[in-house]
Parts: sequence; C-alpha cells; structure tokens
Amino acid sequence: MTDSTAQDKYTQQTIVGVHTWQSPALISVQVTRPAGFDYLPGQFARIGLPEAVGQSEPALWRAYSMVSHPSENILEFLSVTVIDGAFSPKLASLKPGDAIWVEKAPFGFLTLERFSTAKTLWLVATGTGLSAYLPMLKDSKIWQQFEKVVLVHGVRQAQELTYKSDIEAIAGANQALIYLPIFSQAPWSDGLYPPSRITSAYENGQLERAAGRQLDPEDSRIMLCGNPAMVSGMRAMLQERGFAAGRRGNLGTLAVENYW
Repeated sequence: MTDSTAQDKYTQQTIVGVHTWQSPALISVQVTRPAGFDYLPGQFARIGLPEAVGQSEPALWRAYSMVSHPSENILEFLSVTVIDGAFSPKLASLKPGDAIWVEKAPFGFLTLERFSTAKTLWLVATGTGLSAYLPMLKDSKIWQQFEKVVLVHGVRQAQELTYKSDIEAIAGANQALIYLPIFSQAPWSDGLYPPSRITSAYENGQLERAAGRQLDPEDSRIMLCGNPAMVSGMRAMLQERGFAAGRRGNLGTLAVENYW
C-alpha cells in the first residue's frame, strides 16, 4: 500500500488511557478520535497495529465496537486478551502515548435505525459484545423509541461484568432500563436461577421471567451480539417465534452481529 493510499484509508492516533477490569484479561482502551470520524451507536471501527516491534505501519487489523458515544471526543474499545492471539496481547501491552491506527470509515448495521418504535427493546450480549450497546444506552433516541430496554449480559462469573457501575447508574436514573446479568458458572438474579447460558435461559423461560417482560415480535425488538454460538442459537429459536431480520428496506424485529 502506498503512503497516499494509506492516508486515504486510515489515520494514526494515540492511546490516551488503558483500564484493566476485575478480570485482568479484560481491558478498555481510550484512543484519540480522528477528525471527521462520525458513527452511529452500535457501529464498529477497524483498528490496526504493527505486526512486529520496529515496524511503523499497521499490518494487523481487528474490528471493535465503539463503547464511547458519538458525542464524546475520544474512542473507547473493550477487548478480551487471548493469550496466544495475534492482536489482543499487543493491544493489551499498549500504554498512554503509544500509537494505534484507525480506519477512517465506521462499519456495521447493528443500530437503532434497524427497528421501528416498539414497547420493548432487548439488547442481548455475551462478553465483549456488550460494547455495541453501551453508546445506545447513552443516546436519547433509545428512550424515545422504546418504553422499556432490557439489557442482557451473559458472562461466566460476576468478575467478568464490565461497565457494571455505569449501567447501574443509567438504570438508576432511568427506570425504563432493566439490567440483567446472566452467569454460566454461578447462580444469577440474586441466586434465584442456577448457572445457565443465555440460550438455555431463554429456552426454559427463565430469561423472560427474570426480566418481567415477554419476547413477542408484535411489541418487542431484539438485538444479538457476541459469541457466534449464542447468536446462532438464539436467532434460530427467535425465528421460530416469528422474529425476522429486515429485508429490502423493510424494518425487521431482529438484528444480529457476531462478536468474536
């Protein structure tokens, strides 16, 4: 790639903050925001790093949803470090002042524009798939479009919950938000339910009981983001119940994105 082509495609930015969560494999990285980088809540960016020490141009690229809202002057990304991964350990080793590259164009269609107004919006995520939903919760549009929002976050244990205090603060200020963490290796909902994955909790009815809401395509919309196994399993069961993705300009009731 020539220098002129590279400059047209991406820009070099700077790490301004790194936060390690209770589970040390989970980090949040704050990055300077490129001029003119505009996006919708739920979209993602491709960020790049050199493949080896001493290289000055990015060779490794990965997609990360923006945790930050479009009104903020930085970009924030949530990452899980895979020990033998090619990218995430390099990202986790960065410090404020280090360089990182961001493609100029945002990507993705997991946005509120996919849906019409409805009573309830379900935002279902596993792990770092939560990232796509956080800027939506900071956006006034979501509270105008839906009467209730159910945020389901599936992790193995409580220590893997990220942005918990931020979400609880939003729920405290806005009673329209129902925050529902689900643990696959520990009891959840104050111990009321045994360890379970999101798919099994939906299949046996615990998900709807815990949320106090029914999943019905007549008055519900649902987004799925996270582990491909969760996304494919939930999508199949939801489609049997009448949920469908939008087609040819028609708004749907179901939107999905793998986040792995």
